[in-house]
Order: sequence, then structure tokens, then C-alpha cells
Amino acid sequence: MSRFAIGATDFELDGRPHRILAGALHYFRVHPDLWADRIRKARLMGLNTIETYVAWNAHEPRRGEWDATEALDLGRFLDLVAAEGMHAIVRPGPYICAEWDNGGLPAWLFRDAEVGVRRSEPRYLDAVTRYLERVYEIVAPRQIDDGGPVVLVQIENEYGAYGADKDYLAELVRVTREAGITVPLTTIDQPVPQMLADGSLPGLHLTGSFGSRAAERMAALREFQPTGPLMCMEFWCGWFDDWGSHHHVTDASESAAELDAILAAGGSVNIYMFHGGTNFGLTNGANDKGRYAPITTSYDYDAPLDEAGHPTGKYFAFREVIARYAPVPEEVPSPPAPAPGFEATLVPGPALLAVADRLGEGSDHDALPSLDDLGQDRGIAIFTTELPGRPACDGPATLVVGEEVRDRAWVLVDGKPVGVLARDAHERALHLPAARGELAIVVEDQGRVNYGPRIGEHKGLIGGVALDGEDLRGWRARPLDLDRVPRLATEWADAATDVAAGPVAGPRFWTAAFDLDAAADLFLDTGDWGKGLVWANGFLLGRYWRRGPQRTLIVPEPVTRPGRNELVVLEFEALAEASARFVAAPLLGHAEI
Repeated sequence: MSRFAIGATDFELDGRPHRILAGALHYFRVHPDLWADRIRKARLMGLNTIETYVAWNAHEPRRGEWDATEALDLGRFLDLVAAEGMHAIVRPGPYICAEWDNGGLPAWLFRDAEVGVRRSEPRYLDAVTRYLERVYEIVAPRQIDDGGPVVLVQIENEYGAYGADKDYLAELVRVTREAGITVPLTTIDQPVPQMLADGSLPGLHLTGSFGSRAAERMAALREFQPTGPLMCMEFWCGWFDDWGSHHHVTDASESAAELDAILAAGGSVNIYMFHGGTNFGLTNGANDKGRYAPITTSYDYDAPLDEAGHPTGKYFAFREVIARYAPVPEEVPSPPAPAPGFEATLVPGPALLAVADRLGEGSDHDALPSLDDLGQDRGIAIFTTELPGRPACDGPATLVVGEEVRDRAWVLVDGKPVGVLARDAHERALHLPAARGELAIVVEDQGRVNYGPRIGEHKGLIGGVALDGEDLRGWRARPLDLDRVPRLATEWADAATDVAAGPVAGPRFWTAAFDLDAAADLFLDTGDWGKGLVWANGFLLGRYWRRGPQRTLIVPEPVTRPGRNELVVLEFEALAEASARFVAAPLLGHAEI
């Protein structure tokens, strides 16, 4: 057993000064079969600690249904950290930001409009308490004073940038301590006096978040907190990407110099991110500061260890800096080999509307419901109604969404595409060629906002839909269960009839098959595709979009297999080339605009 404590000037491990050299690694963004590899590579860079958030909405996707197995096995992840001889920092939120869907807060939490967000409101606190108790059931027996790796636990997350409810923070501390957490508790905020004051409580150790001007910001943190160890809990060594922007990179030598400044000041550090990983499935978040900006599938972050788990120039630059202050192993990771390059033909499948009844149960509504009215946390829904028609006039009509499109809507009449309404373009109105026929609207939630006042907002078509000023009624709503897609795709492939006979316009499925000699990381080039989703051997890789900057989707080695492998693509718009092309290395886009 060991003891970890906050000393007068340093962290203390068994009474001796100890510097934390940590790296952020989110278990929920990395395939679980790769956790051990990523943790080991952190140690080889000279780190002694792994930090992770805990994503509440991943563990409890529906109220009361807790999952900490397989890809969400936090206990196993922490045990692997311990097996590598490293410590761990756990940051359970409940709000994590992290460019993660809804900042980690479950969508179901906000279906009651009276529930408070990140404040001492009883219904919110009741749900948060149950969540934290479940997390701490995993963390408490893995604390360092019980022989485990966990040395610090964080309370909330950059709360001073959001609010100043001290009763709320105090309640989080009470729940944490009563659940058996005995290690020191920390907070994190940008080292601005007001944020540090609003986001902290007496008895909690304050840490900072920044990526530049390290010496200045460490000094600001010390001025606000005169005693105890200095720590940058989030040293931003890169940045995230959003669709339609550019791939963010930072100069390795400049980042290394900032890291050196932190360590030269005697500080501890958590490199955010050491390894970013991937927003697999539909887990990405979004920002909205006047323009809605969903986060890309890749969370490469220009980190020392890239999205595929390979060391970059930044890895070796950081390793050199760390070696000036602490022992660094002689061993270094092996350089990556090129991934297999080849092409596979995409075979057309059915239109999405043709198989929608196989992908979800429909329900009838007089007024148009939101996705949250349907109990759908994320994904896709299809809404259909019959246009009223105008016997005396077959001219065009204007379709208008009452308040806002959240987030992208493909509009079809009698199965034929007539246009798209996009939230990021602030679009709400569309001309229809005529006011007759079956109207279908395919709505994609592109990611819930993870930062700022729009956290917790509902998704879908908000405020109803009107045609030439008259509300449309009599809707059939069908939220799609995307977990059904791989099995149905197998049925299409085995079907004797040609489900794709004739041209299909609008959203449709495509499939491809290819053989591998051995399992391997793959990079799927989607540059000739439009917008959609891809499954590999039943695993939902995530979203692609011609808008970029990201062009390749990573297929992790554990998802592949020797012999036959299968792809399923749901393309919402159009393919320029009906081919699945795999390339030797990732293509994450242009770095300047």
C-alpha cells in the first residue's frame, strides 16, 4: 500500500516529493483490445500516469441501465494501467466536455424541462448521485491506498467557465467522499482569477488548463493558490477538428518548449491528449457559438500518439523534454508499417426508405415530434406525412421548419430528393416542386452540443413543419435502430432477388467485401463519397463527409479478421465512385484555410 497526498509544495508519494507526468487516454475512444498497447507507449514516452474522463452517457444510455463491460470496462482499463506500473487520474464529471456527445451528459436527463444543468437542482443531483456512486464502485477499490493505481479524482470539469454554484460543488464532494474516495480531489479551470474562484472550493486542489504561455499561466495559478503543487491538468498539445474547417496541428518544437516551461517551473502535467483515438459510432459532440460545428469522427488531436497509435515527431520531442526531468525507458515504439492498400467494389443495396420498416418501429403523431419526444438519444429518424395537394394549383410550395433544424434533414417527395436543410447553414425553408405526394424527411442528429448554454437541447425538427404557412399534421415517425443494419445487410447479400434493381435516388445502402491475409489497421478513403455512415464487420466506424477535413476512417486491427471482411455504407447523398479504397496512411485533411 502507498499513500498519495498534497504537500506544501509538491505532490507526495509515501512522504517523498513526486511529479505527475500524465497523458490523457480515453478508454471509450480506443478499442479495448488496444488499451494495453497505448498505455505501454505512454510509459515509453516517459509518463508515469494515465488520465481518463468517464463518459456518463456511454455507461448509462438509458436511465437505470448501467454498462461497464467490454469497451466500457473502466475497471479493466485501470487494472491495465496498474499492470504497466503506472498511476491513474479519474475525471468522472459528470460533465466532461471532451468534444463528446452532450459533454457526456445523458440526453434522457433533459427530457424533463425542469431538470437543472450543472447546478444544485434536486432531480439533476439525484441522477448525478446515482451515476457517481456507480463510477466510484469501480474506482474506490482501485485507489493507491488500497493497492491500486488511482491517485487523484477530479470534481466537475472547468466549472468556473460555466457557473459558480458552490452548493452544487459541495454536493459532488460529499457524494464522492461518502462513496469511499480517499485520494486528493482536484478541480480544473483556465488560470483566470474569476474562473478559478468560481470553479473551486476550500479543500480541493486547483489545477489549470492551457496550451501556450505556460510560464505566465503557471505563475497566475500560483498567485491564486500560494501553496501546494502546481499542475497543468490539461496541457493542450494539439486541438480537435470539426467538419468544414481544417485539420488542426501545432508545431512539435513549440509544444515541447511549452512542456519544458511547465516542468522547469516544478510543475506536474497531464498532456491532453497523449492519444486522442476516435469518435466511433455517433459519439462525437459539437460546438455552437453562432455556427453549429459538429466534431469529426477522428479525434487524432495532433497528439504525440496518433489516431492509429503510432508515435509522431511530437512523441519524440516530448520524450526528449521529459528525459531532462525524469528517467525515460531506453526502449522506443517500433515505427509503423504502411497499411494494406487495395480497392473493393461497392455493390448497390436498397434505398433507406424501402427498408425503413425493418430498421425501426413507427408511431403516429398529429404534430411533428422531436427525436427526444421519441426517446431517441442520437442517430437518424424518418418522418413521413401526406401532402394535402391543391386541385386548383400544381405549382411549387414552401416548406418551413418552425424554429430550427437539428441538425440535417434530407427532404424527399414520393421517394425523390428535393433538397437538404442544414443547421450549420441556418436553413429552415425549402421549395417543393408541388404540394402533393408523400413527404419524407430523413433527419440526422450530427452530435449534441458539448460546450456552453446549448447543452441538453433537444434534437430533430424543432417547432414543427408548415407548408405555405399551414402546419402539416398526421405524421408517421420512425427512429432507426442502426444496430440492425449489419444483420439486414447480410440478408440483402443472401437474397435471391435484386433489391437494388433500377436506379435509386437519395439515401441508400451499399455493401462491399474484401479478403485479408491477416488482421490489420486499415484506412478507408471516403474522398469520393458524399455523407454517411460505415460499418466494418458489424462495427460502426462513424461518420464521413466530403466536406472534410477528414478523408479517411480508421478501421482498427481488432475489427478486421483474416479472410473475408464486409463493409456496409449508408450514403445519404451520392457517390462519385462506387468503390471502397483503402490507403497506406491516414488522410486527415489540409492544415490551413
